[in-house]
Amino acid sequence: MHIIFAGLIGIFVLVFAIAAFVFWIWALIDCIKNTRLSDTEKVVWVLVIIFLHFLGAFIYLLAGRNR
Repeated sequence: MHIIFAGLIGIFVLVFAIAAFVFWIWALIDCIKNTRLSDTEKVVWVLVIIFLHFLGAFIYLLAGRNR
């Protein structure tokens, strides 16, 4: 029973990690293509997304995307 539960947790962690990576890549691409941001803002947001990873992508989604 414990082996099955551990396997399910492993699969859940793997799926979450892949989804977080895809979200991170999407945020980078969206930031670069966002025409509402100036070039300076794009550079700052790209740096935030790169250095803060998932958290930076989430902050960009909430604060930077719809400027």
